[in-house]
Amino acid sequence: MKTDTKSSSLDHEEARIRSAYQRIAKPPGYYSWFDPGNLFLIQEREKLLLKSLRRHGREPLAGSRLLEVGCGSGYWLREFIKWGVSPGDVTGIDLRSDALSIAAHLCPQGVTLQCASGSTLSFQDESFDLVLQSLVFTSILDEDMRQCMAQEMLRVVKRTGLILWYDFHVNNPWNPNVRGVRKAEIKRLFPNCHIKLERVSLVLPLAKILAPWSWITCYLLGSLRFLNTHYLGVIQKI
Repeated sequence: MKTDTKSSSLDHEEARIRSAYQRIAKPPGYYSWFDPGNLFLIQEREKLLLKSLRRHGREPLAGSRLLEVGCGSGYWLREFIKWGVSPGDVTGIDLRSDALSIAAHLCPQGVTLQCASGSTLSFQDESFDLVLQSLVFTSILDEDMRQCMAQEMLRVVKRTGLILWYDFHVNNPWNPNVRGVRKAEIKRLFPNCHIKLERVSLVLPLAKILAPWSWITCYLLGSLRFLNTHYLGVIQKI
C-alpha cells in the first residue's frame, strides 16, 4: 500500500509539472542569444562548466557517454556534442513530448531521446560517464520525486563518472511552481558523495539591465557571489 501511495504521489507530481510548463511561458526573445544579459550568463556558464570538466580530468570529452535528465528542447545535448561528445553517446529524457519534438528537430542524428520520468530511469547501473540536470530539481516540489531522481542519477552514473548540477538555490517569489535547492538539501539527496558547488549566474533581471551598458560591471557583481542565483556543481561518488 505504501508503494502504491508513493507511485500515486509521483504520478501526481509529474502531471503538475507538465501542466505548469504549459501555463508558464516567457515572452518571445526573453532567453534570446541576442539579448546581451542572457548572452552574458550563457557564456559565463559555458566557461565555468568547461573549466570544471577540465579540472575533473574530462578533457577531451570524446568517448564519454552523456545522459541529461530533463533535457527539454536539447540545448545542453547540442552543447556537449559541440564540445566533443559523439551524438551516438548522447541521451536525453524529458516528461514533455512537445519539448522532445523540438529536440528531435534540432539535434543531429544519433542522439537518443526518450519521453520518460527521471524518477524511474530505464538504463542499467553505471551506464553513463556524465549525468546532467539543469533547472529540473527546482521544478519538482514533491520530496519523494526529488529523492527518487537523485537515487536514479547515482545509480546510472559510473563509479568514475560525474553528476553535473545547474539549478537555482533561491526561490522565485513570482513563481510558486518552483522551489530553490540549497546546499544542505543537495547533500541529503546525494549522500556519500564528494560535492563541489559554486554560486554562479547574476540575477537575470539585473543582468538584462546592466549588460547592454557594461559587461565588466556584470562580471564584477557576479564575482561577489551574493547576487548570484544558481549553483553550478559536480557530484562524485566516494
